[in-house]
Amino acid sequence: MYYSSGNYEAFAHPEKPQGVDQKSAWIVGTGLAALSAACFLVRDGQMKGEKITIIEKGNAAGGACDGAAIPGLGYVMRGGREMDNHFEVMWDLFRSIPSIETEGVSVLDEYYWLNKKDPNYSLMRATQNRGEDAHTDKKFGLSDKASMEIMKLFLTPDEQLYNRPITDFFDDEVLNSNFWLYWRTMFAFENWHSALEMKLYLQRYIHHIGGLPDFTALRFTKYNQYDSMILPMQRYLESHGVRFVFNTKVVDVQFEIKGTRKAARRIEIERDGKKDYINLTDNDLLFITNGGCVENSTMGDQNHPAAFNPEIKEGGGWDMWRRIAAQDPSFGHPDKFCSSPEKSNWMSATVTTLDDRIPPYIQKICKRDPFSGKVVTGGIVTARDSNWLLSWTFNRQPQFKDQPANQLVGWIYGLFTDREGNYVHKAMRDCTGKEICMEWLYHMGVPEDQIPQLAEKSANTVPVMMPYITAFFMPREAGDRPDVVPEGSVNFAFLGQFAETKRDTIFTTEYSMRTGMEAVYTLLDIDRGVPEVWGSVYDVRDLLNASVELRDGKKITDLDLPLLERLVLKEALKKTQGTEIEKLLKQAKAI
Repeated sequence: MYYSSGNYEAFAHPEKPQGVDQKSAWIVGTGLAALSAACFLVRDGQMKGEKITIIEKGNAAGGACDGAAIPGLGYVMRGGREMDNHFEVMWDLFRSIPSIETEGVSVLDEYYWLNKKDPNYSLMRATQNRGEDAHTDKKFGLSDKASMEIMKLFLTPDEQLYNRPITDFFDDEVLNSNFWLYWRTMFAFENWHSALEMKLYLQRYIHHIGGLPDFTALRFTKYNQYDSMILPMQRYLESHGVRFVFNTKVVDVQFEIKGTRKAARRIEIERDGKKDYINLTDNDLLFITNGGCVENSTMGDQNHPAAFNPEIKEGGGWDMWRRIAAQDPSFGHPDKFCSSPEKSNWMSATVTTLDDRIPPYIQKICKRDPFSGKVVTGGIVTARDSNWLLSWTFNRQPQFKDQPANQLVGWIYGLFTDREGNYVHKAMRDCTGKEICMEWLYHMGVPEDQIPQLAEKSANTVPVMMPYITAFFMPREAGDRPDVVPEGSVNFAFLGQFAETKRDTIFTTEYSMRTGMEAVYTLLDIDRGVPEVWGSVYDVRDLLNASVELRDGKKITDLDLPLLERLVLKEALKKTQGTEIEKLLKQAKAI
């Protein structure tokens, strides 16, 4: 497997890999990584679909990318997905997946034109004082000292960031700024999370810094992520004869390890309480989704809270990874991620409006008609003074194909589930759906005497507790996540958010899909380049632009520097006069 860039290899069709007709594939899980691996096996590996089996412990595909109307409960989305135009692997695959909405076009075509005609942007990023504009005004609000703290982290080698939290590098100069409000709520970072992941995110999205305050950097699907992304992939695979096996747990995988040679030899499964085994040869390729950010998720309902249940049980992704990791150090260290659920949890809630009483409050804040079918909030709106640090969003409506025309389906989440609410004086994790809705309505500015009735009669709210939703952000070091294809592997690979690949950032659709592509291309030795991570971190134009944007348009010459450093800067700028460097600096408005 090798990386490439540009369109020379991007548009090429690889030759059929040698020996692929003698091989079969077993895939554990049905999240984006697993489905992507299956799609790449079919499209580029040219493996016959009937030789691919996907095993899923639940009753539907999708993993964390869910979205469903659950009988007796209502509409539920545990999360949402924000996409970037430089998700190179994602768009490489989706150009080949047929749309299930529009005949004759791909998922990429459908997505591209949707976001061209209805570009995303927010008209109110944050509120305070119960629905009033917090006037972040597209400003980061960083002092020169805070800017230097970010710059220092950006330039620090990975090795110096191992096992260290963000607070080792950022103090209140950063943590009390608009920048941190935008960042932590958009990406779900906590102050104690990994400084290494923070740095990787800064580098990965340096080209989008200017689009963070109003979400012009983002693009969204038409419907929820299950209908818009998962279902088309599943239909594509089924059309090729790929077999899905649901309600079946993979309990363990046994490996044969002889010196540096490592081979998967047996899959232990459990179905209907009975255990069985699948024996593997070198020609049986195994793709393992290890860990899982939505493991141990629980749902409440309008009148019951979602239980906080972090106990790791047999048959889950964490338990399976622990069993696998015990067999060889190169298989990673799951306890680095799943041993502190108090530091990796947050809650979400799906709210469905049932009549015309709540939508006017939504429209007042987002400044758009939420029933227009176009962008509504344009990303999350954060209640800046919420004790839970509550954020909420309504994407294009309808979010579900069968959604009644007079209803809106939105999504709420809170980062601090153990803190008492401002209106509902309970911890978020102890609240029913109705109580979470009441807290949200309070921060929307609904008159207090109307809040209980609206939460009960005018909305249905389904809370979800996720103890490990940001487990991948826990401080770590090299080796804690196994390589996608560990050294010496004969017939197996790891997939998803807890597998290691270069330069990309976890908690993204791209990361999952990239691991699927790299796994297939490596094990089948496909002679076509995997698109490298977009190289904006090496583009001087993006670096200059980000430097100016982070400082809210201030020029280099406005830096508050000691006298000697000001003189050095002045002399350096003199030397750029009449050169291409001066042109670049002026184009970026740095001088």
